[in-house]
Amino acid sequence: MPYPIQWILSLIFVIQMYLAMVVLAIVFTPLAILKRDWAFKAAHSYSHWVRFSARVIVGLKSEIRGEVPTDEVLIGAKHQSFFDIILIVSAVPRPKFIMKKQLVWTPIIGYYAKRIGCVPVDRGKRGLAIKRMIADVKSGVALPGQLIIFPQGTRVATGARMPYKIGTGVLYEQTGQDLVPAATNVGVFWPRHGIYRGRGTAVVEFLPRIPAGREMKSVMAELEEVVESASDRLMEEAGFKLPQKV
Repeated sequence: MPYPIQWILSLIFVIQMYLAMVVLAIVFTPLAILKRDWAFKAAHSYSHWVRFSARVIVGLKSEIRGEVPTDEVLIGAKHQSFFDIILIVSAVPRPKFIMKKQLVWTPIIGYYAKRIGCVPVDRGKRGLAIKRMIADVKSGVALPGQLIIFPQGTRVATGARMPYKIGTGVLYEQTGQDLVPAATNVGVFWPRHGIYRGRGTAVVEFLPRIPAGREMKSVMAELEEVVESASDRLMEEAGFKLPQKV
């Protein structure tokens, strides 16, 4: 049972996290308007601040494992809460995301998402969005960087299973880029909903890359196997008891 003080510390942490977002937006936005590199600096600064303040205020340490990709690749990542986004953004040099179109209109986040080259996807029109994004990549319109996609399409609760969607495979096949799987256990400490943040060590682990040019079906099967297995291992390492497999 969590101690009441941890709930209080969690609330303090969440409040200051959003205040920090506003402060950094005020500082960086004029610079980001002039030069896109400042948008990446803002995203990195905010991500490092969230990691630092989580450790200091709520006792939530964080760790990046594996070889961090710095070239132009796809990253197929397990998504459990906002914190895995923070960890990935803090690690890679030029992150951009496949994201829900509605987030474009979110104050601060929407502006910076567009500025760093995130790709908004309208549910129900995902195929058209992917085609446009691939065309932008091939034509040089899209910014080079590390394109992060969540193969399950949404945040997934710890211990839950959801199917992997084909969009990641389509991007892998048509962009001709390597695919880097990424596992995590952040949901053990920072759930997808709510205020509470637990103590411990949250991890994002970059796994060995899958080279470009392979058959899509086998790549998707491998991606799901390595990401789910590694995430299960990380969650068990964090003390989470996985449900028994039937």
